[in-house]
Amino acid sequence: MHQRPPAPIHSPLNQLPLDQAQWQRMTAKLQQIWGYSSFRPPQGEVVQALLTQQDALVIMPTGGGKSLCFQLPALLETGLTLVVSPLVALMENQVQELQQRRLPAALLHGELPTEHRRKTLWLIENQRLRLLYLSPETLLSPPVWERLSLPQVTINGLILDEAHCLVQWGDTFRPAYRRLGAVRPALLQHKPAGTTLPIAAFTATADPQAQQMIQQVLQLQQPQFFLQSPYRSNLHLMVKIAWTPRGRRQQLLHFIRSQTGTGLVYVRTRRDTEMLADWLKQQGYPTAAYHAGLAPTERRPIEAAWLNGSLPCVICTSAFGMGINKSAVRWVVHFHAPLLLSEYVQEMGRAGRDGKPATALTLISEPTGWLDPTDRQRQQFFSSSCKNSGKPPKH
Repeated sequence: MHQRPPAPIHSPLNQLPLDQAQWQRMTAKLQQIWGYSSFRPPQGEVVQALLTQQDALVIMPTGGGKSLCFQLPALLETGLTLVVSPLVALMENQVQELQQRRLPAALLHGELPTEHRRKTLWLIENQRLRLLYLSPETLLSPPVWERLSLPQVTINGLILDEAHCLVQWGDTFRPAYRRLGAVRPALLQHKPAGTTLPIAAFTATADPQAQQMIQQVLQLQQPQFFLQSPYRSNLHLMVKIAWTPRGRRQQLLHFIRSQTGTGLVYVRTRRDTEMLADWLKQQGYPTAAYHAGLAPTERRPIEAAWLNGSLPCVICTSAFGMGINKSAVRWVVHFHAPLLLSEYVQEMGRAGRDGKPATALTLISEPTGWLDPTDRQRQQFFSSSCKNSGKPPKH
């Protein structure tokens, strides 16, 4: 397994002596399921924190192995671990990998056939699962909540994956996220006396203010902190000025033609994905547009072609990324700069997750905006939209 130099880990747990028997059990399961002989820092410490029923806030770089940190303890225990996730694609990707390893995992979301949902509810009620992936809205839906509240259904923990979404999406967009803090006390009312239900939040990016909000909303109790820098030495970050809209397109075409392997080009709107993809196709470069407005039957072939390398790049909004597991992404281009630093960290972090050299290029308008005012206009439009509606634009 690739070992990157460990960043500082801020957690009092690391000052405690390790339980050697537990550590051996953890590493044996790691080897058995994933074939790895050792953990990346701080994976082992995070796993141990969850096994000892402690709340945790975990900030690790994209590609740092966050999912393993909560999957492994869930598979070492006999109850059910709930994984709250923001995107269907993200849930499907992780659950498919677990099921391919014949592990007891399932997911619930609104696009599933009725029979599939019934089977999963039966598995919950009969304690046949170790990991259940679902959105916050699905978690709080009556059929699911009724099963999870059954006294005999043991719940070992609640995991919030991609926890930065809780902060970015505010109060009015997907308000179920802001109700997650009430889940623990509500479930414990139905469980035997003495039951504990730890909560852990995972993300690749959260500044101190976001960390505080995550703690407050989830009502974390004396959480362990694992905070790693998002910086990865194998990523080469570049910023170039695009003097005109035509020059921006030409710079992009020149760059992607000079690259090898697969990559991603991020834009800000659905319309931009389609217009840029059409233009690149006219220049003879194979690509596809990807955004949240596509139906699942349209998205899946694009994802599959990009994952297997037959499609060298996808022109996408932020809807593409969190649910796609591909470590050998050699380059990422921000055709339009994101509005938030956290978005940039998430999106450029798709490159080089295998630890090999990768490039992240951002194209920006010249500072005055006289020759190409589109970046400034775009920023003003999105800022105004968010203020007026209280929620981000759909990607």
